[in-house]
Amino acid sequence: MKAYAFIGALASAGLTAGVAGAATLDDVKASGVLKCGVNTGLVGFASPNANGEWEGFDIAFCRAVAAAVLGDGSAVEFVPTTGKTRFTALASGEIDVLSRNTTWTFTRDVDLGFSFAGVNYYDGQGFIVRKDLGVSSATELDGATICVQTGTTTELNLADYFRNNNISYEPVPVETNSEAQPLYLDGACDAYTTDASGLAATRATFEDADAHMLLPEIISKEPLGPLTRQGDDQWADIVRWTLNALIAAEELGVTSANLEQMAGGSNNPEINRLLGTDGDLGAMLGLDADWAKRAIAVSGNYGEIFAANIGEGTPIALARGLNAQWTQGGLIYAPPFR
Repeated sequence: MKAYAFIGALASAGLTAGVAGAATLDDVKASGVLKCGVNTGLVGFASPNANGEWEGFDIAFCRAVAAAVLGDGSAVEFVPTTGKTRFTALASGEIDVLSRNTTWTFTRDVDLGFSFAGVNYYDGQGFIVRKDLGVSSATELDGATICVQTGTTTELNLADYFRNNNISYEPVPVETNSEAQPLYLDGACDAYTTDASGLAATRATFEDADAHMLLPEIISKEPLGPLTRQGDDQWADIVRWTLNALIAAEELGVTSANLEQMAGGSNNPEINRLLGTDGDLGAMLGLDADWAKRAIAVSGNYGEIFAANIGEGTPIALARGLNAQWTQGGLIYAPPFR
């Protein structure tokens, strides 16, 4: 999900971002809780289960950071945020990290003053329609009503796409994914547009999922990832390298099942550095030697987290595609642990 509409409103919040961003590690340790901004509810990525416990792809990352820093993957306060509120919550210090389907863009990085930890999901904007609408391409949506979340660059992408194709549409503005679903299902809009991963997650919740289809067009690049405030390099490094640890663990064959065995020592020096049996990488972050081991232990490596929450064996049924490891033809890889 993507936002620009309230950049001006963030100007004042940005004045306090440097203060809020300073010594975040100390603040998190003092409170004993990681405050993690997440989606208001997107199955597979971030949503409460039947017991009210948060779970999903983005939730697993929050828990990994909490484990690395606090030694407890459950020491997380999940703060639901919308497309409009997420950046204000981060800039003001209400949350310590934003782990929500958020696109890395120039403006967010430079003008809004945030640091992206990296890409944890390569996505693109798409469209979902009812099959009985009788269309097979987004270019056939001339004159259609389209549900679109406000405060996001989804709106800009949508306008650009229709303008470029010389077709028209009527936007139906919504605040959240949960607001869009009933409007779309009730026929208030002919189509719903957001990140393709979000559309797949939304479709999986429909009672008659087979009656709906994702159109083939992907109209944008959406590199999604967690982010922190600028002005606290140590905290940004911790979040960045926790993500890298999960990604590297998959490439190196470190899993939740063999973690203890690997931590006992390996012939691969990078595994030893990652798991803290060689070198002092943890100390460089202001953490102990086992920080990455704890992060991996919570939900497994990147591949395990993907498979458990949004992979082909789940109702979301997303293939790895671009999100496969670079050794498997994808774009996912971590810089070296050395």
